[in-house]
Amino acid sequence: MGFEGGGDGGGGGGVGEEEVVVSVNGFSMKTSDVEAKLDEGNIQEAESSLREGLSLNYEEARALLGRLEYQRGNVEAALRVFDGIDLQAAIQRLQPSLSEKQSSRRSRSRCDSLNSVSQHAASLVLEAIYLKSMSLQKLGKAIEAAQECKSVLDAVEKIFQHGIPDVLVEQKLQETVSKAVEFLPELWKQAGCYQEALASYRRALLSQWNLDDECCARIQKRFSVFLLYGGVEASPPSLASQIDGSFIPKNNLEEAILLLMILLRKWYLGKTQWDASVMEHLTFALSLCGQTSMLARHFEEVLPGIYSRTERWYSLALCYSGAHQDEAALNLLRKCLNKHESPDDMMSLLLAAKICSKDHLLASEGVEYARRAISNAEVADEHVKSVGLRFLGTCLGKQSKVASSDHESARLKAEALKSLDEAIALDRCNPDLIFDLGLVYAEQQNMSAALKYAKEFIDATGGSISKGWRLLALVLSAQKRYSEADVVTDAALDETAKWEQGPLLRIKAKLKVAQSLPMDAAEVYRFLLALVQAQRKSFGTFKSSAEVDDDKASEFEVWQGLANLYSSLSHLRDAEICLEKARALKPYAASTLHTEGSMYEAREHVQDALAAYSNALSMEVDHVPCKVSLGALLLKRGSKSLPVARSFLSDALRLEPTNRLAWYYLGMVHKEDGRMADAADCFQAASVLAESDPLESFSSLS
Repeated sequence: MGFEGGGDGGGGGGVGEEEVVVSVNGFSMKTSDVEAKLDEGNIQEAESSLREGLSLNYEEARALLGRLEYQRGNVEAALRVFDGIDLQAAIQRLQPSLSEKQSSRRSRSRCDSLNSVSQHAASLVLEAIYLKSMSLQKLGKAIEAAQECKSVLDAVEKIFQHGIPDVLVEQKLQETVSKAVEFLPELWKQAGCYQEALASYRRALLSQWNLDDECCARIQKRFSVFLLYGGVEASPPSLASQIDGSFIPKNNLEEAILLLMILLRKWYLGKTQWDASVMEHLTFALSLCGQTSMLARHFEEVLPGIYSRTERWYSLALCYSGAHQDEAALNLLRKCLNKHESPDDMMSLLLAAKICSKDHLLASEGVEYARRAISNAEVADEHVKSVGLRFLGTCLGKQSKVASSDHESARLKAEALKSLDEAIALDRCNPDLIFDLGLVYAEQQNMSAALKYAKEFIDATGGSISKGWRLLALVLSAQKRYSEADVVTDAALDETAKWEQGPLLRIKAKLKVAQSLPMDAAEVYRFLLALVQAQRKSFGTFKSSAEVDDDKASEFEVWQGLANLYSSLSHLRDAEICLEKARALKPYAASTLHTEGSMYEAREHVQDALAAYSNALSMEVDHVPCKVSLGALLLKRGSKSLPVARSFLSDALRLEPTNRLAWYYLGMVHKEDGRMADAADCFQAASVLAESDPLESFSSLS
């Protein structure tokens, strides 16, 4: 039994020009007579015609009449008809017949027949209420529409108390239920009732509505989008809906990620069509919580043909770069930029240049990528050209640190500064450029310019980014304005989120040491240690392996700083305890062995100190403090060791030209060797650098 007609579109379209025939309960009739009476405004007569012609009860006739009006586009007239339907009375009549159990095999066919008739009646009435909801929505009455739509689902739950069965459900009834389940959350959102929308989404996904895969996927996607961008904080699902042993999301982000991963899983199993926006939303969600390594796995699982090779490689490179796996990211970008693939892809060139700008050993490669990006940038695209110039300047600055001669280093530094100046001329309000310029000036000992740009960066970002405060504090410390630097770090701590305060607290501790307040410094270190450990416990289960390593490194730096502090105070026992803690976190760290060597020197165990420094250099061949300490120690051993001492100190200055102690000890070597002019030059350099020596290397900011 059902509706038949040439122009009937199913649930809500207009009626075509062909005559429509309605077939119900074994009776059929043309709707033209009913429509004529509706045109004349005789609703009662039209209703009577349907009841007599199709053997319908009051609710069924009203439902069919309202449906005809709705299809004709008479929304207000349809609403007046629908208002006459008593849904609760209809449910009470339908509920026993639909929940009736078959008592024997002999009565099975009769029960099936009765069930079919009852389902058809239920379909008519429930569709009427659903169409009433749609009518109200079209008239701008979203709250009333949502309430009517909710009543459809409430009625279904009363009629089918154990959920809609997978079989023996009339198609039209299932369509109405599916549409109502999908429509209700959208109505609550239109009405501004966001908590009700959240509850409706969860009800749609957790109750047994017998939804098909595509319908369920649409609801899951809309729910995840609402959780990500709706601006409404959702409470965790109720205990009644939680299954023992299942993952329970704690917040919007976790719930959205879970839904999006379920959607991807459905696509992998062939249950739904590919939807690129699902991966876009998942990219946003996982990036937001720093889980780009997990995102990379999803890109790897996407079947070939969805993304081109270069697009997949670039997306994976972004993921690995975000997860601090720069080597893997750069290898993928090299494949993208191969001459047989996409050698001129702008985004790949810029990302490759950015990754190379972090490492002085890759700087020359980064210079090539940046120059290719600049040459490919369109004349009108000043922003892209500015970004390319910025990375070019950064790479040239890194390259200058490993230049083969002082002349080459000076040339590269000048080119780096020129590139950054050109970049900021194109994009004057770019905070990253402002910071990079301040950092370059600081490394080149131009503290006045560095101070200007550090302040400008803080103004541009509203003090919300801690590296600006750190740069300002280090520049002030280089100018020996320790009290002002202390005030800056206090202001920065007030402006910075708790979990981002670690580097600022480390600078504050060093400021206390510089102000001859060692006990205050120890107190700051203890506070920093408590912060790092609390951070690791709070997010330990949710962090990637790279982030866990970062946390260990942070805790290591605290113990290392405490060891250095106690060693300088000759509290060697305390220093040894701190050193053991640091060694437990990073067993093969050059800095730990350097501190150990310093402690041996304090005890005048020269051979043990030499061994510690040598072991440190075997682990990290470019560790500058060890080279300086070795040179200074060999200097004390007499004239036979002077050439070796000079070699270590010269190498240290090649790596770090602004190291004050290296210049000083190199001057002492020249003095012992009788080269007074060279010694004077070295002492002068050490004296100049002493006046602008920051508490922490500016390279810690890059």
